[in-house]
Amino acid sequence: MSSNKRKNLNTMEVDPNDEDSSSSDDDDDGEQHPDAYRGNEEVQIDFEGRAPVDPDSQGISQLLQRLFLRAHINCNQMADLLIAQNYVGSVICQCEDDGAESETDDDNMVEDGTIFGITSVLNLSAKKDQPSIKQLRTYLLERSKAHATEQVQQQLSELLDNEQRDVGLLINERFINIPAQISVPLLQNLQQEIDAAKAKKMKFNFGTLLLLVKLYRKEAKKGKPAEDHYTNAEDELLSERAKFSFEYSVASECDSGMSGDWLEGDAVMTPYRKLLALDANKLPQLIKDVQNYINGE
Repeated sequence: MSSNKRKNLNTMEVDPNDEDSSSSDDDDDGEQHPDAYRGNEEVQIDFEGRAPVDPDSQGISQLLQRLFLRAHINCNQMADLLIAQNYVGSVICQCEDDGAESETDDDNMVEDGTIFGITSVLNLSAKKDQPSIKQLRTYLLERSKAHATEQVQQQLSELLDNEQRDVGLLINERFINIPAQISVPLLQNLQQEIDAAKAKKMKFNFGTLLLLVKLYRKEAKKGKPAEDHYTNAEDELLSERAKFSFEYSVASECDSGMSGDWLEGDAVMTPYRKLLALDANKLPQLIKDVQNYINGE
């Protein structure tokens, strides 16, 4: 969607007495919740999706940094790449109070606004010479060598080196207390924009989409199996649909204030990342599956 075509996504109501939305429960790796409430007052926030513009660069970079943590990846440059392809991708921001749409002053409207999330895709094949993409490819291959099976290592390496079919990096990041329902219109819009770009012979004809997701693992204890808790609810279903995947702990890379682990009761919650390889041709069906999953169908 273009920057002057804004789409209302959903309304979030935050109850300060709800432990799940408390500001003391930061997202993994020190991510702060949106300032959605004051004292005992419940505040309603309307979100909208729009195309990213230059003033969004810092907000997008911060979201990427929460995903990649201390990895040697230039998130500022990656954010600029996402903004430069203004025909694909959306950011989540707070709706303007007056509800008015500006046809000429979008940059000024968002200059001081917070970016609550981004859903987009980058062509890792076409942009392989960009510094941040080179760094990302190295990061993924190194992590796979250390944590994936030999079969998955080979699959990932062949995928990234395949010059016949483009690979996309699917980015689906948002603040933790934004409802999962918001992901559906964002992913639907992304699919429409990819299709439109492909119709114009642009380089969005992906064979595979790579998605790096965040999760916490409640480690096995006293005979109970480990439990995974995904930061974005839809990632659990996408994980089940992946062609292949591998995971790794990022406890040592988290902010020192978080000490790597969370405690839930007497159980340790360890932060992980999981790389998913998704069939790009199945994205429309995956989005439908996500919608049904979130709606409990």
